[in-house]
Amino acid sequence: MPSVNPPRGMRDFLPADKARRERVLAVIRDRYRAHGFDEIETPVVEDYERLHAGIGGDNEKLAFNVLRRGLDAESIRDAAADPAALSDLGLRYDLTVPLARFYATNRAQLPSVFRAIQIAPVWRAERPQKGRYRQFVQCDIDIIGDATPRAEVELLTASLDVLDALGLEGGTIRINDRRALDAMLAVFGFADTDRAGVLITIDKLDKIGPAGVVAELRERGADESAVAAFETFLTRPQTREYLPFGEAQIRKALPEGVSHDIVAHLVGIGEAVAAARGEVDVPLHFDPFLVRGMGYYTGTIYELAHPSVTYSLGGGGRYDGMIGRFLGQDVPAVGFSIGFERIVDLVGAGEDAASAAVVLIADRDVPLAELAAHKAFFVGQGARVRLEQRTKNLKGLLERSAADGYTSFATVSVGAESASIEPRPLG
Repeated sequence: MPSVNPPRGMRDFLPADKARRERVLAVIRDRYRAHGFDEIETPVVEDYERLHAGIGGDNEKLAFNVLRRGLDAESIRDAAADPAALSDLGLRYDLTVPLARFYATNRAQLPSVFRAIQIAPVWRAERPQKGRYRQFVQCDIDIIGDATPRAEVELLTASLDVLDALGLEGGTIRINDRRALDAMLAVFGFADTDRAGVLITIDKLDKIGPAGVVAELRERGADESAVAAFETFLTRPQTREYLPFGEAQIRKALPEGVSHDIVAHLVGIGEAVAAARGEVDVPLHFDPFLVRGMGYYTGTIYELAHPSVTYSLGGGGRYDGMIGRFLGQDVPAVGFSIGFERIVDLVGAGEDAASAAVVLIADRDVPLAELAAHKAFFVGQGARVRLEQRTKNLKGLLERSAADGYTSFATVSVGAESASIEPRPLG
């Protein structure tokens, strides 16, 4: 018998799950729109060459490619060693590459500083496991055309506002700057040609610890004096503390020799976010070893964390060089992506406070015309309504309705007046 399960790494959603997902998405959309972002939509597929242009990092290796039309068995066999010869399209593996293409295509019709929302599914050929799916939803906001820290402040305040609206107290955003990382590696003595590989290793710090990072750097053949200097700095007691924002704290977490301009840039972002939220202690922490693996980041980078889980719930950063690959001129850009699949699991099922959800349970002999009229009456009152025929196991019917998100029920008999039917709470 053939399998009736969805493909590995992809999921079905029952009505209650789908309702919760849509409720969370509605909150995210509402808060982002309140901060001046406008939603766009892009195709689920992009040209193969664009998806494999070297701007998607390791995600390019996980792309689902679409075979060219009209290929026969012989053509496939002859081109088997060259994926580009077999495919002309691919499913998008993130929303950043499509946004860059979108902006290049539609720039003349967009404002000079464009604030975009993208909420849509993406596909990656992951090895399915807990928290990793082959199809999942991303929630991105991006600002294109603003090279100032104002863009980062807008992204951070909007994203913290989303956390507040979803009731996820205790969330924090760790921040660093790729320029600070590069300056730090220069201070320790790592050669320019080694730094990309060194950053890949440092990015594993949370998984393998300081000793593991140092050991891997030596295995990579990095300069021994640079590794020794880095090890001394990395194992200081205070280095791994995620410090509240402030110039003294950031200076304490960085080696001497990092540019004052970089520190001032980070401090200014923290002060502005604090002013926007009307708080002294904002949920921003400086992490000098935050890397974020995407090679296209050029400045500020950040990750969203919550004390209830060990993994990040989102992140992003500045990627000023990406859009220029499509336009032939650099355009500043910065973005923040909420990991929707992870965050939705932390949000309670909740109820739709905007309207009642009523199950109308009809006796078997109630005429269809009366049922239709009763349902129309309650729908007209702003309720969500489901019709059910009375069953012997009324308790089971009510329990299933409650599990589907209905909050009340009412029984309908022959000749009843709609206005006289009084719903009663479920549960």
